[in-house]
Amino acid sequence: MGAGSGRCPVFWTPGVHCPTITNVTSSFEFNTYPARLSDAERDKVLKVLRDGVAMGRLSHDTFVRRMELALIARRSDELAVLTADLSQESRVSRLVFGTVEAVSGFTVRLRRAWQAERLPKLLLPHPGGGHALRIGRDPANGLRLTHETVSRVHAELSRQGGMWVLRDLGSTNGTTVNGRRVIGAAVVREGDQVGFGRMAFRLAVN
Repeated sequence: MGAGSGRCPVFWTPGVHCPTITNVTSSFEFNTYPARLSDAERDKVLKVLRDGVAMGRLSHDTFVRRMELALIARRSDELAVLTADLSQESRVSRLVFGTVEAVSGFTVRLRRAWQAERLPKLLLPHPGGGHALRIGRDPANGLRLTHETVSRVHAELSRQGGMWVLRDLGSTNGTTVNGRRVIGAAVVREGDQVGFGRMAFRLAVN
């Protein structure tokens, strides 16, 4: 058999048997691997694990071990088993906590509205008056408040550029609008809750 027959090595020694090579490709196996897990899939699992620690469902050591396994996982089922005992509770907990938060927020708003209605009214001066309303303990003020937490000259309410402006005049115990302390001045409107020291009012036009 010659070297150019295509069935032997190029360098062939006479007298040496040359084996016949058949079905070359059938002796190879091509392994296929699942697609690489995305970072989003891993992040989702890590978040569930962190929530489990925060809620006391996982110990710190268990969390660390599962986190390590999540980082080296190659298949989706390997990730799923790490949160199998947490996912359902996490969904229920989010639903419960979300409902509680919504109810709590509504309750706070309702309580504030109820409190505002019970506050004494502070009538806004007539817009055409042109004079600022001084508020404080001094008898010369347009609105005299005798409470000990009110400064002698505490605040001033005036009309500027078509808006009502409440200005703190360096009071000791502060001026507030809807629970927030006024630094300098703040724009106010009908229905706002204003406070001078520990005295509170609801602004009204009549």
